[in-house]
Amino acid sequence: MSQIIDNIRAELIANSDEQYQKSSQHFFKEEIRCYGIKSATVVNIGKEHFKAIKNLPKEDIFNLCDELWKSGIIEESFVACNWSYAVCKKYTPEDLTVFEKWINNYVDNWASCDTLCNHTVGEFVEMYPESVSELKRWATSSNRWMKRAAAVSLIIPARHGLFLKDITEISDILLMDNDDMVQKGYGWMLKAASQAHQKEIFEYVMSKKAVMPRTALRYAIEKMPAELKAKAMEKNN
Repeated sequence: MSQIIDNIRAELIANSDEQYQKSSQHFFKEEIRCYGIKSATVVNIGKEHFKAIKNLPKEDIFNLCDELWKSGIIEESFVACNWSYAVCKKYTPEDLTVFEKWINNYVDNWASCDTLCNHTVGEFVEMYPESVSELKRWATSSNRWMKRAAAVSLIIPARHGLFLKDITEISDILLMDNDDMVQKGYGWMLKAASQAHQKEIFEYVMSKKAVMPRTALRYAIEKMPAELKAKAMEKNN
């Protein structure tokens, strides 16, 4: 198993670019560790190496993902996200504890958070809708990335028109959070939900706009018609 990790690391290092490594930091407020590789290249490398492990038991693949997460290097986290999503047809209800552990222990930037949650966790929640209650628990965490994860895990399900009530409940929990990563996360979730439920999300935003941080509000209304945006952005008397 260690040879698999060694092989993919060697290829990632071979594709690293010092200039891209330096410029990548500009997208993050927090310090990140990275090789400096474009996302499309990372995806292709991950797919190629997945061919060697695709027939392994899911637990073995998750263990390999765990090793990649432990490195703290952002491209390795992306490979782990892609590999965990690649076995989505084998998910079972207890897998959410694995994903929660990764977020709690390893996620330290928005890109790793969103890559894992948009696809791996989002797919899981669609497969096991009752698990959305766990996202509400995540929303009460003291970990900023767990709180963001509670929201961004529902981006793709929201676009499918799912979990509207749960989306507003999670937004209620996160509403007054002063962390911009959390505000952007639940604002994005509301924006995604507005694509299928524009009226309901607009009414929700209007009911909360007196207290909703402007960052979250702007994200939430981004896909709405100009006249609705103008109403939402009006100052309260």
